[in-house]
Amino acid sequence: MAAFVAKQMVGNKLNAVKGGLGGDDDSGTDKEKEEEAERERLEAIREAEERRKEKHRKMEEEREKIRQEIRDKYNIKKKEEVTEQQETEPPNPLMRKKKTPEELAREAEAEDEDDFTKLKNTLETHVSEIKTQIESKCSLQ
Repeated sequence: MAAFVAKQMVGNKLNAVKGGLGGDDDSGTDKEKEEEAERERLEAIREAEERRKEKHRKMEEEREKIRQEIRDKYNIKKKEEVTEQQETEPPNPLMRKKKTPEELAREAEAEDEDDFTKLKNTLETHVSEIKTQIESKCSLQ
């Protein structure tokens, strides 16, 4: 039993070393075989993907046919037609597009600039009023 276990443990390592010491002719054919196997595997994957896509396309065609029959039966318009009508209606303010952080930052900056210009204008008017008061007092003396 101990010999069996020892052979199993050491045997795998010896086989690996023996394979490395073998002829170089086998490595070339092994690489070719591996490349061929890889090409076949990729081809099989591609074919499977094509079959899956074709199956999906057929199923979607069948579904669309059933949908159209239901629309015809109950006189329902297709959603594409309904969306065109909605676009012509005035936009709902509750359903407007959300603004990006960049847009919000630009608006806040514009607001700050507006506040700054308002403050600047009020200061200029106050300064001009004070200036006129000082000039009037100077002219009286």
